[in-house]
Amino acid sequence: MDPDLVPFAEFLSGLEGVWINSSAFLQGIATPGWRQNQVLIIVAAAVLSWFLGKGSSALLDRWVRSREGWKKWQLRVIVQFKRRLALIWFASLTWLIYAIMQAFLRWPSYYYYVGLAAALASVWVGIAFAARLVRNRPMRRLVTWGLWIYATLYFLNLSDDFSAFLDRLALEIGEFRLSLLDLITALIVIGVLFTLARLVSTTSAATIRKNEDISPSMQVLAVKGIQIFLYGFAFFMGVRAVGIDLTGLAFLSGAIGVGLGFGLQKVVSNLVSGVIILIDKSIKPGDVISLGDTFGWIQTLGARYASVVTRDGKEYLIPNEDLITGQVVNWSHSNNFVRLDIYFGTAYSDDPHVVRQLAIDAAKSVDRVLSFKAPVCHIVGFGDSSVDYILRFWIKDPTGGLTNIRGNVYLALWDAFKENDISIPFPQREVLMLEGSKLATENGTAPEQKS
Repeated sequence: MDPDLVPFAEFLSGLEGVWINSSAFLQGIATPGWRQNQVLIIVAAAVLSWFLGKGSSALLDRWVRSREGWKKWQLRVIVQFKRRLALIWFASLTWLIYAIMQAFLRWPSYYYYVGLAAALASVWVGIAFAARLVRNRPMRRLVTWGLWIYATLYFLNLSDDFSAFLDRLALEIGEFRLSLLDLITALIVIGVLFTLARLVSTTSAATIRKNEDISPSMQVLAVKGIQIFLYGFAFFMGVRAVGIDLTGLAFLSGAIGVGLGFGLQKVVSNLVSGVIILIDKSIKPGDVISLGDTFGWIQTLGARYASVVTRDGKEYLIPNEDLITGQVVNWSHSNNFVRLDIYFGTAYSDDPHVVRQLAIDAAKSVDRVLSFKAPVCHIVGFGDSSVDYILRFWIKDPTGGLTNIRGNVYLALWDAFKENDISIPFPQREVLMLEGSKLATENGTAPEQKS
């Protein structure tokens, strides 16, 4: 035979093996007698299950609406259960029919089609629920359908022939050989390992965040480190499952790394800056910062950016590099105490000693102002129309806002000054009408000074 035709001949032989086994199974179904009756029973059970699924779905909806206080995860379970009611009914009916016929009709062991349908439906239900562990929807569908196909082939005793058929569909370059079976195996291994890595990282992250002895920045760093390790391990194990020697890719990966380094300088810079921020603890989740015109608190620290939420609900994604190279005001770096200053002025006729005491008492009357770090009031100058003061006070919750606390202190000052007849002057200007001016002539007034 021509060597070029050998792979095609192997491909045909693989198809022939799958076809022979499938034909034998179909011929068994077509054999008169109990086997045909089993097929009719399976079809009838499928139709009845469809109607039962529709009816029970409506009953389930009414039952859920009649009760309140459902938790989010409970509603998710109910939704998934509702979507698969027909399949669950089919598995239950076929198992019931199989048990009855085995107990009363004494079927021989080779009459197994109803039992096969019941087992296969049960496995399909289990796969459908287990696939919910995969969060990505396209990946979840791929995993679900892949496992359904594999389970069907396995129960029909076609898995070995189908695996041999997929193994013949291969790409060969020199000593390198990659078959479709190897590729599917690698995808399955990577998918399973990625799912396990996500579960382990989620559990570890929850445990780390509950540990109050670890600082918030170190918690984020530990969680990121665990995720990188687990997902990297899952990827390399999947590649190894294909049979690719990773040592042979060292030179190629180095060249690709250099190219990516030049093309992704900003991305790499942000990644490194994020690690530095987490290590030196200069900024951590919950800190209140000011960066330019942006004032808010750190919501999350990501690998590339930090999420800063402002008082008006806006969420700024600030690159980590800007937090390292720019000037950042961290209002809560070492502690949460923040000192605020407000300026005001009173008339020269008011006693400054009384004004200072009233201002201090007014600041103390505001809820968020700290009492153990007492407010102080000082004269800062004698203005053109007022004596100028500065009032300083401390708060410990900058996340509650700064403008609103200043406003409350100003209102307290206003009320205190009004009760004690303290006046707040405003600038005054004198207008002098010169004799013979047009304005004085039109108004018919004598030259005089008006204020």
